[in-house]
Amino acid sequence: MIVYPAIDLRRGRVVRLVHGDPARETVHGDDPVAVAARWQAAGAAWLHVINLDGALGEATLALDTLRAIAALGVPVQFGGGLRSLDDAARALDAGAARVILGTLAVRDPDQAGEAVGRFGADAVAVALDARGDRVATHGWQQVSAWIPVDLGRRFAQMGVRHALYTDVSRDGDLSGAAVEATAALARETGLAVIASGGVASLDDIRALRAAGNIAGVVTGQALYRGVFTLEEALAAARV
Repeated sequence: MIVYPAIDLRRGRVVRLVHGDPARETVHGDDPVAVAARWQAAGAAWLHVINLDGALGEATLALDTLRAIAALGVPVQFGGGLRSLDDAARALDAGAARVILGTLAVRDPDQAGEAVGRFGADAVAVALDARGDRVATHGWQQVSAWIPVDLGRRFAQMGVRHALYTDVSRDGDLSGAAVEATAALARETGLAVIASGGVASLDDIRALRAAGNIAGVVTGQALYRGVFTLEEALAAARV
């Protein structure tokens, strides 16, 4: 199971939000490349980089920052503000190894299939982020009519392989990972699902690994608050 350290970008800084609320922001650094290098030095095999400005409709694609982080040599999973497949292509050209399609794919699921055809299945992930029992969009500020499992099945039929699942009600608050919901989503869709949101301890990582069908976990708040180190998280994911 891959551990993805989270690097959330807002106004040039590394931040964490609670439940996706822009008013509940904690700044954890003003140099995203230095933060990325820190996680690289600790052994990260992937980085999870989200452009919150783009996700919240406030700014551009943050391609300069993405380019600088990707130049470190660690594969980057990148999302936030990708409103078209051309935006996704720009992010991949800037060095992202995989792009995360959220609002774009929820509003028009066919876009996910087109992305797989254009970029390859390993270069595309879809965001099945849930607020309540519905998929959230627009930086988690709105909700769609889709239930995550139903939309995930549709994506899988189109050849999508990777998905990110975040329980928005847990994100950033250290309340514990949604292990059962994540495992159920993976089981019922056949997607390689990455868990995100609420990771509070190494026991959460161990429980996600023990589920047996969860492809990865994104962790941010616990790392930045020093609840555990990335080295400890990597070890827990391997045991």
